[in-house]
Amino acid sequence: MYNKSRKKSAATIASDLYTISHAHVGKNNYLYRIFYYDCLPLEKRIHNPISKKCIDFSKTDEAICRKEIITEMRKKRKVALRLGTLKESKRWILYDHALQKLLKHEITFDDITADDMYYELRQKGIDMKIGVDIASLALKGFVDKIVLIAGDSDFVPAAKLARREGIDFVLDPMHTEHIENSLYEHIDGLKSIPMYYQKEKK
Repeated sequence: MYNKSRKKSAATIASDLYTISHAHVGKNNYLYRIFYYDCLPLEKRIHNPISKKCIDFSKTDEAICRKEIITEMRKKRKVALRLGTLKESKRWILYDHALQKLLKHEITFDDITADDMYYELRQKGIDMKIGVDIASLALKGFVDKIVLIAGDSDFVPAAKLARREGIDFVLDPMHTEHIENSLYEHIDGLKSIPMYYQKEKK
């Protein structure tokens, strides 16, 4: 949940995530653990193919914020950190808006700017870690309810296993409008908690 508006500190974002997780549990229920899944950001220097300028990804706002969020989550009580890895495709990709303009002949390749491209990165290992944790919690009987907070809702196998074991499985898509139709059949509830805004320390 990287804050692109940059109006909130990493500590506030981590606190929001923690508060939202507890809000799903409620006052009269027992929280077993919060599992937080993420990847450490890319920390390489790569040249943009259009501007030819060297980009130090370790110094980008997103990289700095993401590392700080991970650090803050490590400090939280009952949080288990699960880190995946980033896989580089080693290629630059056009953003959709630029590609669509090219296809419509609204612009030419000579009009493409450095801001029209991004370096492709993919998270690896996150989905597997989520599936393993859900299966472990369900099969060992540690919990009777699992809340998955995720914008990506393609976790049908894990949800099906949890429900077969009698687990109440709830999805919080973080107010995302598009949910895979196949997932509705394999969850016991769909609920997004309103964001908690806290005043940042001055």
